[in-house]
Amino acid sequence: MATIYLVRHGQASFGAENYDKLSDLGCRQAAVAGEYFRDQGIHFDAVYSGDLSRQRNTARLAIASQPAEVPHHIDVRFNEIKNDEQLKYLTPEVIKINSKIEAMVDKGLSSSKDYQKVIEAVFNYWVSPACNDARLQSWAEFSGGARQAMTDVMQEQGAGKTIGIFTSGGTLATIVAQILGLDGGKTYQLYEPIFNCSVTQLFYSSSKVSLSYYNDSSFLQVLGQQQGEALLSYR
Repeated sequence: MATIYLVRHGQASFGAENYDKLSDLGCRQAAVAGEYFRDQGIHFDAVYSGDLSRQRNTARLAIASQPAEVPHHIDVRFNEIKNDEQLKYLTPEVIKINSKIEAMVDKGLSSSKDYQKVIEAVFNYWVSPACNDARLQSWAEFSGGARQAMTDVMQEQGAGKTIGIFTSGGTLATIVAQILGLDGGKTYQLYEPIFNCSVTQLFYSSSKVSLSYYNDSSFLQVLGQQQGEALLSYR
């Protein structure tokens, strides 16, 4: 039996000019995650991430605590869902059927809470049969890519390995939903509650994958309390 740890990236820079950059807290979360893996005797044979800066740097900071050098593979299929493009092209369609979303958009989405509600509405429209916008990567293409990326990792690494995959909330939720046999309409329920730098454990053997635990952030809470730090964040 081999193990995959899915890790969401540390806190990015919401509201800043460049969102795709770990905040100071995000860097600390990634380092603490690395210390946790080391102290638990979790030694990676290889890690993967998308090519987004927040994913790559979370992986880099986490594996810095490993006792030996760990190969780090970049695979763009682990990149995040393109929320900005979806907001741009799909929000007008969502507004037509949801006046509450229109009111939030008119306020400017400066509130993280409002932004998350709009993301939810847009995401659920994107995965629905009603969405057919050629300007966007389709849900079928995105989710199919994530599924194939997982299959490729398992085949490349083989049996008995311990693998880390550093990705983002939407991609992580998509992978877990697939393992649980859930469709796109159920995926957002897994997306919204994912903590920064939380850990999800999978077991695999050949092509069979099982979920062991999901979205565990207890180590951040415990270590944060021990060191007088607030390490938990959603965004």
